[in-house]
Amino acid sequence: MIAAWTGQQIRDAERPFLEDGDGPALMGRAAHALALECVRVLRAGVGVMGARVVALVGTGNNGGDALWAAAHLRRRGTSVHVITTGDALHPQGGQAARAAGARFDSLNHLGVAEAAQLCREADLVLDAVLGTGARGGLRGEFQELVSDLLDLRASAPAGQGPTVVAVDVVSGVEADTAHAPGPVLNADHTVTFGGAKVAHVVPPGSQLSGHVTVVPIGIEDVLPVPQVVQIEPEDIQALWPRPVAGDHKYTRGVLGVVAGSRQYPGAALLCTRSAVAAGVGMVRYLGDAETCTLVTLTSPEVVSSGDDPGDVHVQAWVAGPGAVDQEQSARIRAVLEQDEPAVLDAGAFEPVGQLLGDRSLGPRHILTPHAGELEQLLTWCQAWGRTESAPTRGQIEAAPLTWAREAARATGATVLLKGAVTVVAAPGAGPGFTVSHGSSWLSTAGSGDCLAGIVGTLLAHVQGRPEGFQAAVQAWVTASLLPDGARGQLLEQLQPENLWALVAAVGAGLHASASVVAGHGPQPCLPEHIRAVLTRDVTFPSA
Repeated sequence: MIAAWTGQQIRDAERPFLEDGDGPALMGRAAHALALECVRVLRAGVGVMGARVVALVGTGNNGGDALWAAAHLRRRGTSVHVITTGDALHPQGGQAARAAGARFDSLNHLGVAEAAQLCREADLVLDAVLGTGARGGLRGEFQELVSDLLDLRASAPAGQGPTVVAVDVVSGVEADTAHAPGPVLNADHTVTFGGAKVAHVVPPGSQLSGHVTVVPIGIEDVLPVPQVVQIEPEDIQALWPRPVAGDHKYTRGVLGVVAGSRQYPGAALLCTRSAVAAGVGMVRYLGDAETCTLVTLTSPEVVSSGDDPGDVHVQAWVAGPGAVDQEQSARIRAVLEQDEPAVLDAGAFEPVGQLLGDRSLGPRHILTPHAGELEQLLTWCQAWGRTESAPTRGQIEAAPLTWAREAARATGATVLLKGAVTVVAAPGAGPGFTVSHGSSWLSTAGSGDCLAGIVGTLLAHVQGRPEGFQAAVQAWVTASLLPDGARGQLLEQLQPENLWALVAAVGAGLHASASVVAGHGPQPCLPEHIRAVLTRDVTFPSA
């Protein structure tokens, strides 16, 4: 796992150290690590001696980190030009950089055009203007400078221009939400201190941060439970249930599937085949006669029928993928009346929206919309007075964690928001989750059908044998690098009724891993590749 905290959580953890007079030591460790990362970047390119570095420095502590790092780089033989963007500097850091021979100018004195030219001619640009407490995006001359630099980058030949290293967080990206209200100078590398921030694992911040290096500075043992946990490929191997001696089809979980229709039979095939590949004990497919025949011919182990959901016994449901006719819509409404947990996708969103006028869903209901479908769901929530506003698709894509959390609160369900980075939010206590290791080829028709089958498989298993998954979760958290206190808090939050967001995230992680199976290259998630992930025949992209 990669744990991520809000900027406020990190600052709260730092406060006792600062009150005890340890601030210089914390900054010294941060600045030293930042300088070493800059040296590494320069060595990979033009070399250190004689390299040109421009440091864009604000008034906060991350500006102080950059100034101390600038002094270190200057002593290593680089040319350092500090461009200040505010009226004050960190005094000790500024003194150290001046003593080492760095040149200083203010942005106001230079003007935007000259500052942009200096940055363009540099080998490395340090972005240390705004820190983890900043809100509302860039303003004034620095916003103009960033806009000019983005234009210069867009017109420059590939591979040319400076490497940008952000200090703690990319200026203009909100550390706690990952929201970027305006233009930002996207980084090639980000060096952050104490722990990763939410902005480093949630889009759009995660897509603007480049390669993120987390530097320990001595506060890590007092960090609280993380705000967001990013699920990594290794976590899938630790948490996905495998058959053991004594298992049979019912102990592995029985999954009911209401998917597909005469118009979209492929959704039924992809969903059921993915569930079988993911290791579900049994699939009961409900649909029209023609689609039932196709499902049986494709996966003869699937039990297909035209039954009503109330007439079959299952541990969990998948309802909605490709289900667009009246017959399947009636079955979806019947699923919503059942007690079992359910993955609700695509064709289920209108029945869900209508249901919200009478009652909320529960955490065991896992909604799996993309941004456009979440817009529709939140419009239903607004109509029923469950939320004050309904965002546009663009607003959701600009702040996916914020809106996934709002949808979870408004509906009472767990929300898995699909995208280049999948974001999972629970309606109650517990962290959010992200998944980002999949191939961009996942953005194809049918990908969501496979995801629904995978998540449904784990949902059925956890519903049928919760103690096994809880034991795996305890071992996973205990083996993590989280501090002891944070481990205990996380385990408390991941009690049985709060496990469902993790279940959704682990399913999304398997879905992502199946798009990078060894020997096949990046690809959509295909049912035949899911089992390969679970048998570890898989490679993953480098960071």
